[in-house]
Amino acid sequence: MAVSAAMNFGVQSYCFRDIKDNRHVAKLVRQIGVSSVELCEVHASFDKPNEFKEVVKIYQDAGVQIVSLGVQTFVGAEKERNWFECLKIAGARHISAHFKVENFATVVPQTARLAQEYDVKVGIHCHGGYMFGGQPDVIRHLLDLGGQRIGVNIDTAWCMQIGPNQGQPVKWVRELFKGRIYGVHYKDFVFDRRGQWKDVVVGEGNLDLPEFVKALDETGFDGMAVIEYEGDPANPVPALTQCVNKMRNLAR
Repeated sequence: MAVSAAMNFGVQSYCFRDIKDNRHVAKLVRQIGVSSVELCEVHASFDKPNEFKEVVKIYQDAGVQIVSLGVQTFVGAEKERNWFECLKIAGARHISAHFKVENFATVVPQTARLAQEYDVKVGIHCHGGYMFGGQPDVIRHLLDLGGQRIGVNIDTAWCMQIGPNQGQPVKWVRELFKGRIYGVHYKDFVFDRRGQWKDVVVGEGNLDLPEFVKALDETGFDGMAVIEYEGDPANPVPALTQCVNKMRNLAR
């Protein structure tokens, strides 16, 4: 039985941000029970494609596929072409992105042209209510500017952080951005009475994990998916293993 894209998940390397040795990170990726990774700049520079080849080989030798890079903040700089070169080297088809309020009008179309040239997709990472690109109306405008090469990387926890009226991950998949979800960060928060958040094992917080995965499957999601748990960077393996098991239990 084929595994759906929603259930063919890996892990975001930022979860291992206190561990800088890529060989060690690759080993831990396998240890938690997955074989793919979205690599962030904690673990590699995407400005130097020739050096990046060595990083790709480390993960390949460990049986780990790099499926995405990011999250990268696009500002229209020349070096951003190198990021797409690194995607090509890794054989990845997705990059997670932020844009900035001061220059998005020109940078989003420019990024879309690069994505078209390299035949990849860009997922706008929604990072809550305090970062540009976290609110649905803004995201919709960015998608209109970028065309079909620009979609959403829905970080489920940060989506919920903007509040219960607008921050509904299942509704984003089924209605607001149906067909434009290009990436997923499976992450979960609980909130205290002041609205402050805390990372928890995915599916044990406010996220309706079974319904969210069901929505992805029903809407034909075929993008990149990774778990992201940031709560214990010094010892991330136990919680990440629980996250993987929680996801796998959905299929039983």
